Amino acid sequence: MPLYIAYPQWIHPQIFPGVPILGLVRWYGLMYVFAFTTAFLIIKQLFKEGRLDSPGQKTTEDDLFSFFATGIIFLLIGARVFSTLVYDTTGIYWKKPWLIFWPFDSQGHFTGLAGMSYHGGFIGGLLGMIFWCVRHKRPALRWIDAMTIAIPLGYTFGRIGNFLNGELYGRVTAMPWGMVFPSAQKFSASLQWVQDIALRAGMQIPQSGLVNLPRHPSQLYEAFFEGLILWCILWFSRKKSPFPGFTSALYTIGYGTARFIIEYFREPDADLGYRVAKISDAPIYLNVSLFNISTGQILCMLMIAGGLILMLCAGLYHKHLQRKSL
Repeated sequence: MPLYIAYPQWIHPQIFPGVPILGLVRWYGLMYVFAFTTAFLIIKQLFKEGRLDSPGQKTTEDDLFSFFATGIIFLLIGARVFSTLVYDTTGIYWKKPWLIFWPFDSQGHFTGLAGMSYHGGFIGGLLGMIFWCVRHKRPALRWIDAMTIAIPLGYTFGRIGNFLNGELYGRVTAMPWGMVFPSAQKFSASLQWVQDIALRAGMQIPQSGLVNLPRHPSQLYEAFFEGLILWCILWFSRKKSPFPGFTSALYTIGYGTARFIIEYFREPDADLGYRVAKISDAPIYLNVSLFNISTGQILCMLMIAGGLILMLCAGLYHKHLQRKSL
């Protein structure tokens, strides 16, 4: 009896595969629309609750839309720039930076802006929100707190988009919810470790040839823990925030922690591998050591540290203002 899940054959990156013009529409792009729409609806609800108002400053819907749009534009720029200049190892984007936002391949086929980095989007979006708040003289921590409540639920759709694209899958596993992704690396059936995992997963394999083993559906792990669960924590704690900046710090720490753990189940980029490796020749498709650290995990550690620093500094500043007002 198979103890794994086959990736659904009806799922394709294109929503309408083989249909002229409509074939260019991809699930991943549609998920971005869902993500931004969801995030905007949430921040609009916070606006209705009066959480963006400050003494002497009444927030309008135009303010809300301007703030949101600025953050999203900076987020997309940061996500794309970070993906091409940090995660791409060919060096082509450093030599030809105009290709960063060029949506066609070398044959002139439309590809869209394939390749976006969460951490780059985080930095870009943060800079965009700070820029808007400084320009419009609004309390940055209060406005960024509102945006961080809105982000995780939208982020859920992004990871679902990765799943529908059959990309960013996890490492090899024999767990019963492991999934065989069509584009995943295949392994020789003659290898003993391949036979062992196939046996544990109830998979019938040939004596020779290549085998596509089950993988952790890490995109769904991220959608659930970094998206839905983190959003629930932020949403239901929003009225108990002790000071401006607390929610932003909680989001940063929460996301960094969840992503750091899930990275042990997600396969690192093949061209980057591990940034820190206790076992230098360890394969990226198997988790053989907790001390083999990926690029994503290093960035998550920086996020956690940054969140702790923000929480400390914002808390101390709030206490200072309270003493000053006495």
